[in-house]
Amino acid sequence: MKIVIGVTGASGTIYLQRLLDQIDFTAHEVHLVMSEHAREVAAQETMAFRIPARVLQHSEDDLNVPFVSGSAFFHAMVIVPCSMSTLGRIATGAGESALFRAADVFLKERRRLVLVPRETPWSLIHARNVVTLLEAGAIVLPAIPSFYSNPKSVSDVVDTVVWRILDHIGLPHARAFRWQEEQRRPPMTA
Repeated sequence: MKIVIGVTGASGTIYLQRLLDQIDFTAHEVHLVMSEHAREVAAQETMAFRIPARVLQHSEDDLNVPFVSGSAFFHAMVIVPCSMSTLGRIATGAGESALFRAADVFLKERRRLVLVPRETPWSLIHARNVVTLLEAGAIVLPAIPSFYSNPKSVSDVVDTVVWRILDHIGLPHARAFRWQEEQRRPPMTA
């Protein structure tokens, strides 16, 4: 698959790192666009943020990258973390950077676009922007972890979100927790 990963300046670099750690770069072509503020946040939040060598990195100002044109075929795009400012700009069709233009192209071409906001609470403006993007065909996947798998570490908790991202961009992960009938527990009694 050919995938674009966008990164904005919202807190949540750990989601990006765990996503990068779980993609097989020998099997998939991955393009990365990080805003300048995203790089600053990554440096603040992580001591050892790593971008795998096989990831193709692009400047947010480079509008000559192939994924900003509908004639170049890419399978999916994910923006993780996605700030509410970025989400709002995408909802308005802004295209002033490679990240915004690519998101606009994915929407107009009806390709898979997954936005992973981490910010909370939402204002009414945020909620309306989310509705606009859902109506346009985007998948809005807030970074809300699940606990069915009984996570034992922060990475385990983060992975519950990352596995959902991978599912939605078409790269299901073998370790992802899958709910099954036999995993149901008896109801708790008072």
